[in-house]
Amino acid sequence: MPGTRKLGRASDHRMAMLRGLVTYLLEHGRIETTVTRAKEVRSLAEKMITIAKEPTLANKRRVLAFVTKEDVVKKLFDEIAPEYLSRPGGYTRITRTGPRRGDAAEMCVIELVKDEKKAARRTRAAARTGRGNRAERVKRSEEAIVEAAETKAESLVEAALDVEEIIEEAITEE
Repeated sequence: MPGTRKLGRASDHRMAMLRGLVTYLLEHGRIETTVTRAKEVRSLAEKMITIAKEPTLANKRRVLAFVTKEDVVKKLFDEIAPEYLSRPGGYTRITRTGPRRGDAAEMCVIELVKDEKKAARRTRAAARTGRGNRAERVKRSEEAIVEAAETKAESLVEAALDVEEIIEEAITEE
């Protein structure tokens, strides 16, 4: 249940901090914070995403009552929630990064999970068919190298022909 950790703050300060962290997580996709804060943020962010999966006016108002920025609510309903329609939960991932330098608090990164199965499927299909972002970039760079080599070869051939003409003119003049 969210809200059971006190985090060393009064309840109003704690909720304001968690609202800000959830808003920042939904806005940027990942944040670095302490593990205990991240566990609280995870439950609240996942509730917001679950509510946003059904885009009714009442749900928009419920999310807007918690998330502090209107443009983040719009992004949540238009971009984030549709990605997770087929996923029953587990929208965030917490990865521990080690102790903080100043006070040795255990730090972590909490981020929104992308659908890795679809991404892996896309990359395998792209590798098979020779398409995809990386394949296209490699192909374009190869084409650019071939084109540059062709223009260099053409300029060398033209230079060689010019040298031949100069030699022929010099021979005919003598």
